[in-house]
Amino acid sequence: MTSAALVSYLKAVLLLGSVLMVLKLYRTGLYRRYPIFFAFFIFRIPNSIWPLFLAVSSPLYLKVWVLTEPIELGFYVLMVVELYKLVLEKYKGLYTLGRWALYFSLAISVSISAISLLPRIKPAMPQSSKIMFYMLATERGIHTGLAIFIILILCFLSFFPVKLSRNSRVHALVFSIFFLSGTFMLLMRSLFGRHLADELNTVLMGITAASIVAWLTLLRATGEETQSAPAVYGPEEESRLLMHLDSLNAALLRASGR
Repeated sequence: MTSAALVSYLKAVLLLGSVLMVLKLYRTGLYRRYPIFFAFFIFRIPNSIWPLFLAVSSPLYLKVWVLTEPIELGFYVLMVVELYKLVLEKYKGLYTLGRWALYFSLAISVSISAISLLPRIKPAMPQSSKIMFYMLATERGIHTGLAIFIILILCFLSFFPVKLSRNSRVHALVFSIFFLSGTFMLLMRSLFGRHLADELNTVLMGITAASIVAWLTLLRATGEETQSAPAVYGPEEESRLLMHLDSLNAALLRASGR
């Protein structure tokens, strides 16, 4: 299979997978549990279609990309917040603190990313190039901030024996792979420029397609029953960790006046 044929095949898989994800989430009723995740795949359907009809080098492609890219980045932020909410559903104090910490870290990450690109933006540079730099700075900053936050969520789940549904654990794992792979590819693109852009985009599409297949296969209506975390600690250690978590959550709730 040629490179062009592989890319076309992956694009078709991604479009079909997005349609199937919308249908599955709706038919199983899981869209009520994961509304942002559901809306993201609705958005992905038209967002996967328009690039098929526009040349990448055309001015119209840039205009549509500038309009749709902020929406996609916004979905990433909201999906991470939704994931974090699912993980800390029973710990409102920790959830509130973490949410504000996420917003603050995103603001810092985007600001640092923008400042790092300012020396490369020249007054004589075309307006379209300036817009591209601003968008790339925002994209890189948001991806960096969210990637750090997702890693912290995974560390939290590995350390504390929090009870979650099977679907929540599957979603946390698959979404982490889905998003962190995109962040890694963005980092590689920043390091190597356009030399490996086509290869990196193909690999990213392959990982995205595999993630969608995993969601389609593993998310089930029966997977919403709460389950204990995999046994890592003994009963006494598990009870101690959960008591510590409850105490911290209660302290944060008191501090916020709830």
